[in-house]
Amino acid sequence: MEKGNVDENEKNMSALLVTSLLLLSFVLVFEVPGASAVVFDYGDALEKSFLFLEAQRSGTLPANQRVTWRSNSGLNDGRSAGVNLVGGYYDAGDNVKFGFPMAFTITMLSWSVIEYGSQMASQGQLGYSLEAIQWGTDYFIKAHPEPNVLYGEVGDGDSDHACWQRPEDMTTSRKAYALTPNDPGSDLAGETAAAMAAASIVFRSHGNPTYANELLNHAEQLFNFANTYRGRYDYSIPLAEKYYQSVSGYDDELLWAAMWLHEATGQESYLQYVAENAQQLGGTGWAMDQFGWDNKYAGVQLKAAKLLMTGNAGPYASTLQQYQAKAEYFLCSALQKNNGMQMPMTPGGMYWINPWNNMQYVSTAAFLLTVASDYYTAAGQQLSHCSSSVTNAQLFAAGKAQVDYILGNNNRGQSYLVGFGSNYPDQVHHRGASIVSIKVDSQFVSCLGGYADWYNRGSANPNLITGALVGGPDENDDFVDERNAYEMTEPTTYNTAPLVGVLARLQGGENPSSAVAATHQSKTSHQNLAANPVLARPQQQQAKALVKITQKLQVEWTVKGSTFYKYGGSVINESKDTVASLTIVIHRLYGPIYGLSPIHPNGNFYSFPAGIKSLAPGEKIDFVYIHHSDAAMIYVQKYALT
Repeated sequence: MEKGNVDENEKNMSALLVTSLLLLSFVLVFEVPGASAVVFDYGDALEKSFLFLEAQRSGTLPANQRVTWRSNSGLNDGRSAGVNLVGGYYDAGDNVKFGFPMAFTITMLSWSVIEYGSQMASQGQLGYSLEAIQWGTDYFIKAHPEPNVLYGEVGDGDSDHACWQRPEDMTTSRKAYALTPNDPGSDLAGETAAAMAAASIVFRSHGNPTYANELLNHAEQLFNFANTYRGRYDYSIPLAEKYYQSVSGYDDELLWAAMWLHEATGQESYLQYVAENAQQLGGTGWAMDQFGWDNKYAGVQLKAAKLLMTGNAGPYASTLQQYQAKAEYFLCSALQKNNGMQMPMTPGGMYWINPWNNMQYVSTAAFLLTVASDYYTAAGQQLSHCSSSVTNAQLFAAGKAQVDYILGNNNRGQSYLVGFGSNYPDQVHHRGASIVSIKVDSQFVSCLGGYADWYNRGSANPNLITGALVGGPDENDDFVDERNAYEMTEPTTYNTAPLVGVLARLQGGENPSSAVAATHQSKTSHQNLAANPVLARPQQQQAKALVKITQKLQVEWTVKGSTFYKYGGSVINESKDTVASLTIVIHRLYGPIYGLSPIHPNGNFYSFPAGIKSLAPGEKIDFVYIHHSDAAMIYVQKYALT
């Protein structure tokens, strides 16, 4: 599962500061499309990716199940709550069914088929993609038994992490947790609405209108639930907060769901919602350098750009232009040609966002770059907000470069897709794969017995989890193939879901084949990003970060058996200029922080404290917080110098 919010084995804070630097030599990767001479069989990687999704199935496995070392599991899920919740997917190497990442997985699988279904069909993989989507949507139908009720989790991460068992042997809690009007979850309900709306488009296009209508009905009900009863799902299901904390809040999911519902229904009211709430919900305010299960802004912005380019903006063109400007921030940042901060990269050219399961951001960036290249090509347009001219071929090449890195074009010659190539991880952090198949040895594996007999083995897993995209290397392109290096060796479904679309596209050839219509509006003036104070001044490449975070433990104490920790730290301006704007992101904070002010009440974004609007050279801001855990993850996301 996504361990970005798990308390155990946290890294030193210095390792959590995300670098935004790129050596000039690697910029050339994006200047010369196809610079790499390495040739990969993308079709083989695509086929293997669908095998991984089969390995993640919960419930009663079908007769055509190809991953034969797996067997039925979770057959009593939901029974204690009086509802049938059998089915769905395990998110990663554990045995919990987390609804938030599962829904994002299905949304991205559906988007992949919408864009590249014809390529999947030509490669004999369309049927497997439809099965993968329906395995998720069938579960979501069960999880949504009433218009304003959505079951968002089965099992809990705490008890699950105390056990190392095959899913077929589970003895951990299978309690089901629901969202209701009294315990809302707009982010989870919104993402599930997006998943079902996107899937309805897929099944309507592939001969199953009845099922599509059923999915669309659920999607509309879920959007109304999310929009009417607003709140963060991890406040209503606190057990989820340590594993899939909704850091970005729910604003992005409301826009995301409305955008997908507009595409699925054709109803202008949903596009009107996206336009009229653009500023309030952050769609035209946030410029992002990441896209994933938690943060959907870049996806919303690119889909808005597509509507604008195809002439389908209606009366909302001026607002969609603002969305497009933010979409291009992401794309230009990935190309290292942004009028602002660039997307961080490792020396070997991999996008680097987070020390835990970073590969999720690599696959999503590759997807958005690839889709964008096709959108802009079909519309006869190019990016207009980068620091220098960009061709659509460069967009395509940038996405391809990330996929090639995954498949082995890197400093280690290492494939991070299990079973692909000759050099791939074999100690994957995955319970089912690391324990002998129940079909080979039916002897029960206990919680602690699994740790003693299987987890601590220093040898390859007995079951090859083919097609799993693991968390990947660190910021220096180093990788440790060990089961306990879970930041690097654990795979997830949401790593794989965006990748399948890009693999299908790459195997299909160099020519763009997006369904974007050729008709579009004349090119209009775009928002001037230089007017945005966050992007006021392009940052030059430096040898070190100019705005630095330091923190240390000051004191700890115990009250009635509970230990509390007080941490103090500083935000230091080490540049020769004034910091005029500042965005700080804080993860794993379980109490109030003093000295920084929240930018948004429903997010983990902070800035200057009240009364301070800038930070002069050499000055610092001190902060302090008290909570029951180890140090929070605190890093600078964006800043501007004047």
